[in-house]
Amino acid sequence: MNFTYAKAVFEAHDGIMETHEAVKNGIYYRDMRRLMEKGHVERIRHGYYQWKDDRSLSEAPTIARLFPDAVLCMDTALHYYGYTDRTPSAWCLAVDKHFTRSRFSIDQPAVKPYYIPKEQLTVGVADCMIEGVRFKIFDRERVICDCLRRENKMDAEVFNKALRAYVNDSQKNVPHLISLAK
Repeated sequence: MNFTYAKAVFEAHDGIMETHEAVKNGIYYRDMRRLMEKGHVERIRHGYYQWKDDRSLSEAPTIARLFPDAVLCMDTALHYYGYTDRTPSAWCLAVDKHFTRSRFSIDQPAVKPYYIPKEQLTVGVADCMIEGVRFKIFDRERVICDCLRRENKMDAEVFNKALRAYVNDSQKNVPHLISLAK
């Protein structure tokens, strides 16, 4: 296996490939194993491999590739909007409640799934860019509604700070908040 070819194939797939994509491009298991032994590639979960470079230090591309149908929510969204100064210990992802639980069994990056009905996954969704990667995220009002719904499960300081930050946010949309709350 030619190192330059393998690197180019990974680059064409934004640094992350599934096993079937690698095989389709002529990178077989023994080649992948050799690349891992030499420290060029790491296995990020069953069937997913990532080229180790500066990009692999960022978790955002990995999350976007592994969970393209997820929506950023709760602590991750609060941090994105500046409603909390605590960096989330895990990526909070809203996903369809029928998804397989094992899909989220990965060591790194840390992921905290929130299983919700599929029809609720489209309510209050916006787009955002994190580290140059596009994500779906719940809008400010949806995040505040979720906080109000989960008040007893949240840290009191984070909850209070999020509400105060929303009240002081110049981009808040109170009519939208009221319609979502219903």
